[in-house]
Amino acid sequence: MQKKTLYNWLTHRFLLIVREEENLAIKTTIAFNYAKLIVIGFGMFCICFILSFFVARFFYKGYNRLSTSSENKILIELMMKVDSLSTEVKQKDEFITSFKQLLAGGEGKPINPREEVKNTETVTTYDADELSKINQVDSAFRKQFESYEATSVKYAKEDLQNMFLFTPVNGVLTRKFDTKSKHYAVDVVAKKNEPIKTVADGSVIISSWTQDSGYVIGIQHKNQLISLYKHNSVLLKKVGDYVKAGDIIAIIGDSGELTDGPHLHLELWYNGSPINPEDFISF
Repeated sequence: MQKKTLYNWLTHRFLLIVREEENLAIKTTIAFNYAKLIVIGFGMFCICFILSFFVARFFYKGYNRLSTSSENKILIELMMKVDSLSTEVKQKDEFITSFKQLLAGGEGKPINPREEVKNTETVTTYDADELSKINQVDSAFRKQFESYEATSVKYAKEDLQNMFLFTPVNGVLTRKFDTKSKHYAVDVVAKKNEPIKTVADGSVIISSWTQDSGYVIGIQHKNQLISLYKHNSVLLKKVGDYVKAGDIIAIIGDSGELTDGPHLHLELWYNGSPINPEDFISF
């Protein structure tokens, strides 16, 4: 018996006869072999592959255009947000820097230590008329300042009347608010290691150490109100933390040079002006 080769297997002819079911009449005949079937199948596969490639490419281009436009839109929005955030951060940094200078007792632009400073003394003499004019200007300025201070306190009471301020520490009030002696705060003496609580909800804007006030923590509240707590022994919150009224933020202490014993030095600033904490907090 002759062994079939691959060529013979591929070229071996077959005949497909299609008949009617009722009378078995021949309708059509189809002659084929395995080689023809393989070629026809491969051709159909290539056609389907090419059509699928072009269809996928068409949809990919459309999706790519949509995704690119949406990504560009998102990128522009993110760039605008980053720009606005950088501006806000810069403004907050400038505010915190100036506030730290105020706490440290500085005024105006900080002096560069590398710049050479020359001390000069000038003696100016005034006659009686000039002194009289100076006194009149000084009196007018004092009246204007006192009027502004009274107006600021009035507005503060109106804005903060619906805002409950928590008592920061239980103790004895040893020194009161006095603008004449430039003591823009109240001093409260309490027990050792007594916790200091924040007077209202807000964000910590200062948490550092200064030579005069020791460990200082400051909190920005709503209605343009800022509270400062000085001479602490330990600070428990850092800049950027959000605190609620009554949260413990520090421990009472005796840090800094301008202190004569463990106490809390509490300052309240409304719209850039100091106000008396006793007007809003029950000690």
